[in-house]
Amino acid sequence: MHATEIDPTLPRWKQNIERAIHHPTVQHAIVFLIVLNAALLGLETSPAIVEAFGAEMAFLDHAILAVFILELVLLMIARGLKFFTDPWCVFDFLVVGIAVIPATESFSVLRALRVLRVLRLINKVESMRKVVAGLLNSLPSLASVAGLTLIIFYVFSVMATNLFGHEFPDLFGSMGDSAFTLFQVMTLESWSEGVARPIMAKVPYAWVFFLLFILIATFIVINLFIAVIVDSLNNVEKETQSIPNSGDGTHSELAAMRLKVDEQAQQLTEIKAMLQAQLARSQTGPG
Repeated sequence: MHATEIDPTLPRWKQNIERAIHHPTVQHAIVFLIVLNAALLGLETSPAIVEAFGAEMAFLDHAILAVFILELVLLMIARGLKFFTDPWCVFDFLVVGIAVIPATESFSVLRALRVLRVLRLINKVESMRKVVAGLLNSLPSLASVAGLTLIIFYVFSVMATNLFGHEFPDLFGSMGDSAFTLFQVMTLESWSEGVARPIMAKVPYAWVFFLLFILIATFIVINLFIAVIVDSLNNVEKETQSIPNSGDGTHSELAAMRLKVDEQAQQLTEIKAMLQAQLARSQTGPG
């Protein structure tokens, strides 16, 4: 479970609400309900189970949804408009809100989207949050890799259309057909029997083209994607580990308060010593 800082400027009763919501026991219970709800949604795909336990499953689904709504309502009461400044809170709000919309004929697709509630586990499990944060942080770098991939696909698609388009119009008749066929080759899905060998039967040296494309697109580019994501995850992990060393907002506030209390205690000790000295002089002086 991830720790959530409580805004010290909030009224005490709002802080108490947020502490209660983020208590480990409550959060573990929410995670259990999310997993249970996911299991129920999966069981609903079985007509036999729905026929036997449909009413009970619907009751449990509505009860779990009510708990999720209560959690979000309490958080909104505690945080006010700041609730919508937290991306994860907005995500939970949207995922739970989809289930509240009546699944009429116009919105029948929303019934299938109820399974998105399972994604709330990402918000509740710290390790999953780190993975998502790493993926989001890697997007700028992934854009460069995606651009490189598009260039490679464009070059090889044009080459494949010119080389094999006349003999194999179904696979390489246009640049679009060539790009789709090369995507199949990149995924290594039936590329040998379905694409390469029939072409090599008529164009013996076609293996050079496919070998180069697979080496560049499949092994190099895909590994670049993986390397960028892994590097981003490592950076997120390092940032997370550095937080305790630098101190988060709560620790800094506690340290400042502790230092202030120590200074005041020292001042009180000095004042007490001065008063005792003055009292001793007043008792011995006039007599």
